[in-house]
Amino acid sequence: MALIFVRTAIIFITLLFIMRLMGKSQVGEMQPFEFVISLLIAELACIPMADSSIPLLYGIIAIIAIFVMHQIVVVLDLLFKPVKTVICGKPSVVINKNGIDEFQLRKNNLDVSDLIESMRGAGYFSLDDVYYGLYEANGSFSALENPEKSSSSLSLLLIESGKPEEKNLTACGIDKTQLNEFLKAQNAKLKEVVVMTVNSDGRVYFQKRGEKYKILNMEVRGEW
Repeated sequence: MALIFVRTAIIFITLLFIMRLMGKSQVGEMQPFEFVISLLIAELACIPMADSSIPLLYGIIAIIAIFVMHQIVVVLDLLFKPVKTVICGKPSVVINKNGIDEFQLRKNNLDVSDLIESMRGAGYFSLDDVYYGLYEANGSFSALENPEKSSSSLSLLLIESGKPEEKNLTACGIDKTQLNEFLKAQNAKLKEVVVMTVNSDGRVYFQKRGEKYKILNMEVRGEW
């Protein structure tokens, strides 16, 4: 029992020292390679702590080896910019002056719902509250705010990538006939709609595939 305690303490001190040397990135700010290294270090630390038959030195050397590789990657990152793009990736602009960029969303394995969730987390409740929105290489969401943002209530997603959100349509008091009439007025078929949202004031954000988004109005009867 005492041996396990001592081995654990030694590994803990080693990890604390190594992580301190690696820098101050928070988990949410880690680059992909930093996250992988953290997982590897955690796994390597568990083995000698749990199995006293494994020499403690093996675990310490493995952890130090990972740290050395981390430092090599950091140096390459600083000296050769193309290496940073290969290892860490680069920011993806998912909202531009025309609206949502579906290609960039798919490239990052995201959909419109994920984007809207990220925007709410950043304090934006309508898609036109920002001029530009992007996902950084570490996965965090950044935005250039529209100084004239006018969202006065939460916008509900009605159509996403050509698929209607039945629950939200019901909440807004919009039936299929009203929706079809709205789409007909915009000369759009359901499958052509990238996104359509509406707030409680009836303010609609509408984007047809291949076209710039529009801000429109429609009657809503629900409350949220």
